[in-house]
Amino acid sequence: MTLSPKSFELAIDGGIALITLNRPDRLNALTFEVYGELRETFRSLEHASEVRAVVITGKGRGFCSGGDVEGIIAELFAKDARGLLEFTRVTGALIQSICELRRPVIAAVNGVCVGAGAVIAAACDLRISSDRARYGYIFPKVGLSGADMGASFLLPRIIGRGRAAELLFFGKIIDAAEADRIGLVNKVVPTEQVLPEAMAWARELAQGPAFAHSMTKQMLESEWTMPLAAAIEAEAQAQAICMAHPDFKTAYEANKKKEKPAFEGAPAPTATPAADGGGRA
Repeated sequence: MTLSPKSFELAIDGGIALITLNRPDRLNALTFEVYGELRETFRSLEHASEVRAVVITGKGRGFCSGGDVEGIIAELFAKDARGLLEFTRVTGALIQSICELRRPVIAAVNGVCVGAGAVIAAACDLRISSDRARYGYIFPKVGLSGADMGASFLLPRIIGRGRAAELLFFGKIIDAAEADRIGLVNKVVPTEQVLPEAMAWARELAQGPAFAHSMTKQMLESEWTMPLAAAIEAEAQAQAICMAHPDFKTAYEANKKKEKPAFEGAPAPTATPAADGGGRA
């Protein structure tokens, strides 16, 4: 599968798609073009069977500093209500595309991670942070709701409602140590180790059971609003589907031989096992 974005770098190798935001002079601030191409790239990766894990990072000192002040913010004042809504829907669609991609997505946060950049990181499944990174959902600082691009959906699920409310109401910037303390990030490492660590995680995931990983991501998403009984039934269906997949026997045979399993199964298609017994994945 060939993808050729113009507004950032994309490399696919060894089952890993590496996305590198490439506007270091602007701390990788987002433009209208970047929003659109990122969204379409994540959507397209759903159909790239060779991709088993995704890493997103930034070039230079920043992961992403949010929307570009000159390239986006200044232009918003010329838009009417319909134009503003069209823009906010575009930004939210990017987050949705990350969440709906049935591959593990790792944010390698190499530096400043604020505004829309912080929401992108929250949309990822795993976050490895530079010890110099700073995080902030700074929308209130410019007179906007803290609930932007899905932030008020994502953050409570990562750090709890109380801490999410604190970040979204005050818009304060926190350092990597505080992000680690409250559970916003999975791991903090020196800056030069951020991308290597993220790629190591991605390689391990890429060598694992792609079908089962995609099912895991799907269930993490779909079970959030289910009652317990429905969640248990959905997991029963999902696990039965995984047990019928060749990867399960591959792991069994490798274990008997005391070898590392070589999983070859493709990621699962996007579907949710139904709690009523009628679902398929």
